[in-house]
Amino acid sequence: MTAGRGEAAAAGTLPPTSPRDEELLDRLESTAFRYFLENVDPANGLVADTTRNGSPCSIAVVGFALSSYPIAVERGWIARSDAAARTLVTLRFFRESSQNDSPSATGYKGFYYHFLDRSTGRRVWQSELSLIDTALLLAGMLTAQMYFSGPAPAEEEIRKLADVLYRRMDWQWAQNGGLTLAQGWKPEFGFLHYGWEGYSEATILYVLGLGAPENPLPAASYTAWTSTYQWENLYGHDCLYAGPLFIHQFAHCWIDFEGIQDRFMREKGSDYFENSRAATLIQREYASRNPRQYRGYGDACWGFTACDGPGTMTVAIDGTDRRFFGYAARGAPYGPDDGTISLPAVIGSLPFAPEIVLPAVRHIREQHPRILRDYRAPSGLNPTLTTRDPFGWASEGYFGLDQGLIVLTIENYRSRLIWNLMRQCRWIRTGLRRAGFTGGWLRPRLFR
Repeated sequence: MTAGRGEAAAAGTLPPTSPRDEELLDRLESTAFRYFLENVDPANGLVADTTRNGSPCSIAVVGFALSSYPIAVERGWIARSDAAARTLVTLRFFRESSQNDSPSATGYKGFYYHFLDRSTGRRVWQSELSLIDTALLLAGMLTAQMYFSGPAPAEEEIRKLADVLYRRMDWQWAQNGGLTLAQGWKPEFGFLHYGWEGYSEATILYVLGLGAPENPLPAASYTAWTSTYQWENLYGHDCLYAGPLFIHQFAHCWIDFEGIQDRFMREKGSDYFENSRAATLIQREYASRNPRQYRGYGDACWGFTACDGPGTMTVAIDGTDRRFFGYAARGAPYGPDDGTISLPAVIGSLPFAPEIVLPAVRHIREQHPRILRDYRAPSGLNPTLTTRDPFGWASEGYFGLDQGLIVLTIENYRSRLIWNLMRQCRWIRTGLRRAGFTGGWLRPRLFR
């Protein structure tokens, strides 16, 4: 494996970020964090999925919010007591929320419904009991548990509640009688009729399940899941394939995968950090080649992921019928691709490939200043669709997952705060080891 950014930084060989870039990153990160202050119900800590009217709470966004509060404290954006109070309100809500098989409950078997009413905390939209979104929520809870380590009563209660909430999750039930985890469950008909196949953001789900203090997953569950992986060579890069960038980013918001390997990656001579770097380089190469000839694509304009889009329509542009989509999991090089890129996805790859991410952020900001006029990045941008705006289409409102991704990835690039916190979490270390990860910071000598 080649030396990654973290190893270079530790050795003192990484070129320092320029003052210009530091200012840009600080503005992007602090503005993204404000999303969680502006879109939270202070009575229960539930955060809106988007800024659009009537948006419910997304439990995954709550996980990003909980993880962002420690960053805000360290950056001086809020007081530690304020962050602890916000965290405590959130954890108390989930501890006291209804956990049963009623269609209007908040959760069941320790897991939670994907979308909740922001005021009552009850399930909305007949959403599924989501394992992956619960995992992202749990990651935020564990981040809070690790950060709030002081003797203050509020911090002691945070640690206790995070432990209680983790222990009540029934991971073995979530296997639905098989080896691997189900994707979700609904009270109307039970488990969803599909599971996790192929590499995905579920890495963090399995690590948390394997490391659980109660009813943990067996090691065979992770082995069965990774047996569905697809290894490819794309544009000269060997990688574990997944088209949308968020798959290569979400688990990395909390877990530092650089230099540690499971069996699959040991056999390939790589790790998941290097794999995410390869995925980022592949996306830039795809945009540079621009096989479908969309406007704006190039070395400094790329970023394909699950994001908002112009909507389902077909429009004749430059003599070609262009088909557009709404919210979709866009990917490269196999698509789908309708000319829509995501600036949050670009920023989310900052830890893996800063040398191409920072120029791309500056380029997009210069070419499309209206989408970063207040330094908050919208979900999607489509320079090809100019029927309503000569500069192209941009999504309305903002998405909580995007803003959380920006905060955590920028901070991990700048200080490794969340990575360092989670390195010390015994449940994360246990889950990684049960999954077969070895080497790097998991070596026992580092924790003597």
